[in-house]
Order: sequence, then structure tokens, then C-alpha cells
Amino acid sequence: MLVEIENTDLSIGNESILKNINFSLSKGEMKFLIGKTGSGKTTFINSIFGNLKPSKSNLFKVIGYDINNLSENKIPYLRRKIGFVFQDFKLLNDRSIRDNLRFVLEATGWIEKDKIDNQISKVLDLVGFNSPISKFPNELSGGEQQRVAIARSMLNNPELIIADEPTGNLDPETSLEIISLFKKLNSIGTSMIIATHDYNLILKLDGEVYKCEDGSIFEVKRK
Repeated sequence: MLVEIENTDLSIGNESILKNINFSLSKGEMKFLIGKTGSGKTTFINSIFGNLKPSKSNLFKVIGYDINNLSENKIPYLRRKIGFVFQDFKLLNDRSIRDNLRFVLEATGWIEKDKIDNQISKVLDLVGFNSPISKFPNELSGGEQQRVAIARSMLNNPELIIADEPTGNLDPETSLEIISLFKKLNSIGTSMIIATHDYNLILKLDGEVYKCEDGSIFEVKRK
């Protein structure tokens, strides 16, 4: 089990955000998280990423790490096993695509140039990115930027990808391309949690749907 959460409460300061969370994710599973802005989706994602410790919890394990007792020096090791995809891509606009990806690898301990170059080529091939890697982000379409962002999330061969509104800034046609890419990644065994307002995305992908509402997270049946 990649993620195991039982009877867990999350708070920010003295404000209770989510109570009595029970959630699990197995290797190779894809699950969705829906809910209005301010419902707790981001808080939940941050807790999985090690950014927020529970205020109360019977069990909270992510990829073998006990979040309840996770020391600060262990957080970077957890994060290397999780790829994150943002709505607004968060690429570095003053660097080429090659240098965007190289920066992540070097920051996480990769040293040998040949291995870095091979890994960059591998993840860009995986996501179907065909433009020159000497280009800068502002020279790419939104869909191309999101492909690069997804490639970046795969650089350290993560066991889990978390995508936060991955189609939020994309037109319908490009969104379909990104949905197909998520299908491909999931088919090769990548586990995924996707937070989204895009119900069309959910309809086109398999996986359980959970909703954040009124301080709770609960499974909802597909229509």
C-alpha cells in the first residue's frame, strides 16, 4: 500500500480543516479528489507531500514513511518518491527545457552528465514531447508546457504522482491529450492522485472519486 491514512484530522493553526480522514492508495491505482475551492483539497495534498503533519492520526503512511513521526531531514527523501504536477506548470522561464529538467536532477543528487542527459531524453520521450529542448517555456504552447511539467515529475522515477488541476489552464483538445498521457502513465504502473474540477477528465479515466466537503473526505459514486 503506497498511502494508508486512518482516523486522521488535519488543521492549520487552530483551524480544523478535515476530520476523520480514511484513505488508501495501492500501487498502480489512480484516484481523484474533487471539491470546491477552500474545501481542503490542497491541505490534504500538502499532508501527503510532508508539508503538514496531522493534528490527530491513528495511521498516516506514505510510501513507507510515517508522516506522524517524520523528521525534517527525512522529508526530502519522501518528496523524491513523489512527482508533483501543477496547474500553472511552474517551469523556470529563464531556463531552457533542458536546463529546467537538469536543474531538478542536479538538485536531487544526479552528477554524471551522460546519465542526466539520458534521463531527460527518457522522460521527454515518455510524455511525447517533440519540440527542441533548447526552447524556453514561453516559446511553448500550454499543452507542451504541461508535458514538460509531467516529464519533470517523472525524473526521479516516483512511486506516486500528485496532479493538482492538471488541465485547469488547457483548452478542451489539449486536455484530452493530457488525459491520454495520464492513461499511459497509469498503464505502466504509475500510481496517481488527481485533484480536479474537470469532471470530463474523471469520466475519461478509471479510478475512485473522493470529495472534500464540510470538513470531510468521502468516496462518491460515479454517475
